[in-house]
Amino acid sequence: MKLKMIKGINKNTIVSLLSIILGLLAGAVLMLITGSNPIDGYTYLFRGGFMNIERFGNTLATATPLIFTGLSVAFAFKTGLFNIGAAGQMLFGGFCATAVGLSLTWPKPLLLMAMVLSAILGGALWALIPGLLKARFNVHEVVSTIMMNWISYWVVYYAVPAYLKGSFLETESRRLPHSASLRVDWLTNLFNGSYINLGIFLAIAAALIIAFILNRTVLGYELKAVGFNRHAAEYAGINVNKSIILSMMIAGALAGLGGAALYTGNAFNIQIGVLPSQGFDGIAVSLLASNSPIGVLGAAIFFGLLYSGRGFMNAMTKIPPEIADTIIATIIYFAATNVLIEGFVDRIRRKKRGV
Repeated sequence: MKLKMIKGINKNTIVSLLSIILGLLAGAVLMLITGSNPIDGYTYLFRGGFMNIERFGNTLATATPLIFTGLSVAFAFKTGLFNIGAAGQMLFGGFCATAVGLSLTWPKPLLLMAMVLSAILGGALWALIPGLLKARFNVHEVVSTIMMNWISYWVVYYAVPAYLKGSFLETESRRLPHSASLRVDWLTNLFNGSYINLGIFLAIAAALIIAFILNRTVLGYELKAVGFNRHAAEYAGINVNKSIILSMMIAGALAGLGGAALYTGNAFNIQIGVLPSQGFDGIAVSLLASNSPIGVLGAAIFFGLLYSGRGFMNAMTKIPPEIADTIIATIIYFAATNVLIEGFVDRIRRKKRGV
């Protein structure tokens, strides 16, 4: 029943859209309670993300790391794992990319490939340990990935001042040269000075590749089979331990790519003392997308719109930017309780059929 199409639209899509609508309605109520006009609020919120080509580019740039972390969480969910360590994997992957960018003086195309590869390997390495612990000792991945988040935090906290310290502040690395940045002049000029960068193309490619792996390959079938029923998959001859480790490493690699997009694309350096919130926001993106790799693209852009537009909404209407955060939290709540929304959709469908 869950896989059936409702008038050409997948039920998961309907659930996601209803979650967004309910979240926006809740935000409108909050605006009314605070004495603000919700029509003005949402007008400026959406204008803040789409009113011109530069802001649209910034919305896409804001969404780019969320696409990677959303894919990371969604891929793990699809294979029966809960990767709550995307923040640490993202931070370490971004650190590896930054270190390579500051250490090598290769031509830009070659240097960017090395940086992207180092981010992939760094994120995969950071997810390897929870994967091993899960496969060999059945240590719950939520616990181990949370611990790895903080290990990543303190590793970067030590390594940046020790080896990559900037000229003026010990709390951040040196600025990346233009040759080590994912920003390119033609793309920046196309979006009138926006900080959009090559990461958006990597994110789209990653979503398509992950969708293909999960839906069209033997590897994807095996990984999902382990997620559905570990013991049945083992009985069918699938190497369960290998699948768990590989799944975590792929999820970590995606998060590591998000770190490269954030620290070498959206920004020019890496700071210490901060776990990237995009790692946790990826959980929300995945939930809203119903763990669909293609759905992650739309969900991440929607969250990118909320994040990039809330400042403009606040400047034009004095509506607190926390209202946008509350809208996001409400949408997450409804997305997480999708069973109730699915039941509502089923009741409507049965009434139309006269059942």
